[in-house]
Amino acid sequence: MKKALFTFTLAVLATFSSQAQKMENSLLWEISGNDLEAPSYVYGTIHMTCDASLSDVVKTALENTSLLVLELDMDDPNMNTTMMSNMAMKENTNIKDLLTDEEYASLNEFVQAQFGAPLSAFETFKPFFLSAMLYTKFLDCPIQSFEGELVKVAHEQEEEVLGLETVEEQLKIFDDIPYEDQIKDLLVSISDNLVSDKEKFQTMLELYNNQDLEGIKNIMNTDETLMMTKHIDLMLVNRNKNWISKIESFSKEQPTFFGVGAAHLIGKNGVVQLLKDQGYTLTPIK
Repeated sequence: MKKALFTFTLAVLATFSSQAQKMENSLLWEISGNDLEAPSYVYGTIHMTCDASLSDVVKTALENTSLLVLELDMDDPNMNTTMMSNMAMKENTNIKDLLTDEEYASLNEFVQAQFGAPLSAFETFKPFFLSAMLYTKFLDCPIQSFEGELVKVAHEQEEEVLGLETVEEQLKIFDDIPYEDQIKDLLVSISDNLVSDKEKFQTMLELYNNQDLEGIKNIMNTDETLMMTKHIDLMLVNRNKNWISKIESFSKEQPTFFGVGAAHLIGKNGVVQLLKDQGYTLTPIK
């Protein structure tokens, strides 16, 4: 479950974008200029799929770089332990504190049916984690991740794997976002037995496979969840801005391959445009 929670944490974090700037449809972008000695690359991933095979252009970019940097350092042996220790809500908050008796009974029945365990087994979890666990129900196949494939290649090339942020930094977002808003989104998801969420994810996956960043942006712009409509800065924008100086630093040291959720590439506050604003040349590699 710990590995699944990590994967699905990334999946949720990577599905938010509300910017309205048109960009070319490419998942792989070369970073050059600003006196870089060699190009680096930024690649938009989707963290949960049935087939995470890497394309030839991605493999070539990996061959031309000497460091892999993902959102999190997936080589950190303490990552899962750190994640588990940061799952509980602060100030001894309990799921029951956030729900009416009727809502609790409904959610308990749903959780029991999905996971074979009562809601009480997860009652101290941040509500986001319950939502993330439900992502396992969105695909009828063994789940793969592009991050896992990228790490395999890095290991084969005997390269280091690092992260743009720590687990603690990433999970703090779900203390900053009110637990009440998280639980409201969860209740909406289960209200139709996940039908709408499954349909939306399948659409998102198809758009991703077609490298249709404009389509992904449009899906995000019509998202009505509270996480999207109220907390986009915490979920996406602030993180993108915090990453830019780190991307610059890594790229100046050595040619680096960056893998981040595809939605992080999009819009005026996306990684591609923010790097352009710093004077770098971003070239789509199709």
